[in-house]
Amino acid sequence: MARPVRYPDMSTKSSRVLAVWCDQWPVIATGAAPHELVAVLDAGRVVATTPAASHAGVRCGQRRREAQGRCPGLTLLALDARTLAAGFEPVVTAVTAFNPRLEMECPGDCALGTRGPARYFGGETSLAEQVRNAVEEVLAGLGWPGWVRVAVADGAGATRLVARHVTPPGAATVVPAGDTPAALASLPVDVLFTDPALSGLLVRLGIDTVSAFAALAAEDVLARFGSDGWAAHGLVTTGGDRPVLGETPPGELVVVTTLEPPAERADAIAFATRPVADEFHRRLARRGATTATVTVEMETEHSEICSRLWRYDGSAHGLVERVRWQLDGWLSGPAASRPTAGVSRLRLIPGEVVAATGRQLGFWGGERAADQRAQRAVSRIDALLGPGSVTVPRSRGGRGPGEWVVRLPAVQADAQPSVVTSGAAPWPGSVPHPPPATVHDPAFPVEVVDATGVTVGVDGRQHLSAPPARVAGEQVVAWAGPWLADERWWDPVAHRRRARLQIRTASGTALLVAREGGRWWWEATYD
Repeated sequence: MARPVRYPDMSTKSSRVLAVWCDQWPVIATGAAPHELVAVLDAGRVVATTPAASHAGVRCGQRRREAQGRCPGLTLLALDARTLAAGFEPVVTAVTAFNPRLEMECPGDCALGTRGPARYFGGETSLAEQVRNAVEEVLAGLGWPGWVRVAVADGAGATRLVARHVTPPGAATVVPAGDTPAALASLPVDVLFTDPALSGLLVRLGIDTVSAFAALAAEDVLARFGSDGWAAHGLVTTGGDRPVLGETPPGELVVVTTLEPPAERADAIAFATRPVADEFHRRLARRGATTATVTVEMETEHSEICSRLWRYDGSAHGLVERVRWQLDGWLSGPAASRPTAGVSRLRLIPGEVVAATGRQLGFWGGERAADQRAQRAVSRIDALLGPGSVTVPRSRGGRGPGEWVVRLPAVQADAQPSVVTSGAAPWPGSVPHPPPATVHDPAFPVEVVDATGVTVGVDGRQHLSAPPARVAGEQVVAWAGPWLADERWWDPVAHRRRARLQIRTASGTALLVAREGGRWWWEATYD
C-alpha cells in the first residue's frame, strides 16, 4: 500500500562517496571519434554509441537490425573486455591521485570515499571539481571532452545513480547529506534494476518513477518483488547502502596463491584464478558469509604490486573477469607503471563481510550436481575464450522465424524471465507453426516470378499480383500465404512492411520467402 514518502536524515547512516562515470565508455575505448557512426554491441544489443550515431537514431538497448535500419552507414563493433580495461587505466591513474583506494564496478566506473580527500582538497565541491578536471584532461586527450560525470552523494550505489542519471555530461554534482533520495525521486524506476522483467512489471502496475516506488511499504515490496526489490527500495528511501570501503576481513578469508612459473599473459593468469576463486567462495560459505567488495592484489617477481577494489557480484565467473580487467589495465597502462616481470603472487581479500542470506531454491527441488558442474564448465570456457563465448537459445515472441529464438550468454540465461513462445501472445501477420529448420541470417535475395516471368508483387490487401510459378529457377508445386506484417507503422524510421510466402518446389524443397523493400528474400528453409 502506498504511503507518503518521508526521507530520513542519512548523514549518519551512509558514508559520503564520490563516483566517476565515463559516459559511453565502451565506444570511447574503441578509439572511435565522436563524429563517426559507430556503436558497440554486446549479446546482440547496442551498449554504447557515438554522438553521431545517437543523432541518427541509434539507442542503447536496440538490436543489431534495428540499429542498422535506423542508420544504414553504422559501423558495429563487438564489446572487447580487454580494450575496455586497458583504455580505462589512465582514468584510474588520474583518480588515484586523490585517493589510492578506489572501488571499481566495471571499466568506465569507479568510486572513492570522500571523508579524508574532501578535507585535504578543500571540501566536497572542490574535490569533485578537481576530479572532474583530471578525468576531463584524460578524455580530452582521447578526443572525447565533456564525457565524464562526477557526483558526490550518500552511499556507493545511490551515488552511482546520481552520477549516471542526474549529473549532466561534463559536470560535477554534489548532493547535500540526506538529500540523495530526493535527488533520485524523478528518475524512471528502471534505473534501479538490471532485470527488465521486474522494471516492466512495476511500470505495468503504474509505478513508473523512483518516488512512486519509494512510496510503497518496505514489507510489501519484499513480499511482492523479493530481495532485489527490497534492496532497491532501501536504496531510495533509507539510504540502505554500504560504505564504499569495508572493514578489515578475518585473515582466514584471504586467499593467496603462488604462480610457478610466474605468468605474464592475461589468459594464463585468468586460468590460474579460477581455482582460487572457487576457494574464495568455499571459505565464505563455511562461515555462512558473503561480501560486497573484493580486493584483487597482484605481485610480480620484482615486487611490483597492483591492487584494485572491485564491486563483487557474488560469482566466481565475475571475479575471474575482474582479475582479467585489472591485469589488462596494468599491462596497458603508462610505461612507468607497467610490470617488468611475470605475476608470481595473487591475493583475493574480501571487503565488508556480512551474513549470507542464502538463495531460494526451486519449488520442486534444489540444484542438482549436474547443473553445478555445467555452470562451472561454462564459467571455465568463458574465462578461456572471453565473456559471452558460450550461448544458449531462448524462445521469444515475433512474427517470423528469425525473431522466435535469441541466443543469450549462458551466464545470463538463469536470470532471464520465463520462456515466451510466438503463440503466447497475438502476433498479427505471423507465420504459422511448425517453424523452419534453418533460418538464414542474413537472408539472401531470390527471384519469385509468375508464369510469364514477371516478379510477383503483394498489395496492401494481402493479394498477390499472380500465383508464383518459379522460385530460384525451380518450379513451384504448392504455396501458402501471403502473411503481411506491418510493423511500427507509427515510426517513419523503424517502419517495416513484409509479406511472407511458404513455397514447395518440384525438387521437394520447402522454403519461406519474404518480400520487403521491393524484392524477395529467402528467409528460411523447412526440413
